[in-house]
Amino acid sequence: MAAPVRTLCCSVLRYSSRQFSTTCGVQAGEKWRKEHGLARSGTEYGPLTDLPDWSFADGRPAPPMKGQLRRRQEREALSRRIVMLNSEVDRGMEAWREKQEEAKRMEEHKKSLLLKPKGKLLMKKKSQS
Repeated sequence: MAAPVRTLCCSVLRYSSRQFSTTCGVQAGEKWRKEHGLARSGTEYGPLTDLPDWSFADGRPAPPMKGQLRRRQEREALSRRIVMLNSEVDRGMEAWREKQEEAKRMEEHKKSLLLKPKGKLLMKKKSQS
């Protein structure tokens, strides 16, 4: 019995004058915030998410909430990863530079091992330079 109900539902939707959208809706103001260098949504970062909601009457700050602690840990882990990857890139660039210098030294060494001009060719070369 489930198959006829499904078929009936699909045929009703197919011939309905209403259109259904299956695309994801864009968050309100997302484009504006991106154009102005802000987060995609107002809850990703900023004073509303990073600062405490309240403080004690004597001025002491409130203890951090779970979300604040989680975001702090995520940012710390991300910054550690960025530093690690940056150092890997630096090491790779240094290794590449050393490899280029070694190739240059090898090329100069090969040139030094080539036969030198002798006799008339040596005199001709000296007079040209």
